[in-house]
Amino acid sequence: MNLEKEKNVLFELTIIIFGAIVGGILFISFVTYDFKSNASSNVMVESKIKENIQPVAKVELSQAIAEGSASGGKSGEEVYKAACLMCHQAGMLNAPKFGDVQAWAPRIAQGYEVLVQHAIKGIRSMPAKGGNASLSDNEVASAVLYMSNSSGANFKK
Repeated sequence: MNLEKEKNVLFELTIIIFGAIVGGILFISFVTYDFKSNASSNVMVESKIKENIQPVAKVELSQAIAEGSASGGKSGEEVYKAACLMCHQAGMLNAPKFGDVQAWAPRIAQGYEVLVQHAIKGIRSMPAKGGNASLSDNEVASAVLYMSNSSGANFKK
């Protein structure tokens, strides 16, 4: 019977030692655990998520650029050289030649506003804005003014 009692005591002692070790580990873990780091890591994760779902780029158009400001827009001559010269210099597809008073006279008689609308929207074989969609309406109007005044008109802007 003495042997059985020793086995029980040894078993109980083993359980106590094992429990003390596990309890000590749990106590040390609890004491050294930084609850704030978990909260800050959540904040960091959330901020990283917000950063990752941001748009790649933003486009902003100022009112002046959208309308084609006088200071930032191209002059009539610049627009003519960039978009109109090819057809109106050679008279391609019945386009009135630059400086040809006779060819421009019936068009000038229609008035400045009509010429501008035709240039912006296109007419017959001429594409809208002379084929350059990036031009503002004001830039196209400046080109019409330049071309028509160079061909006998006396329009004022």
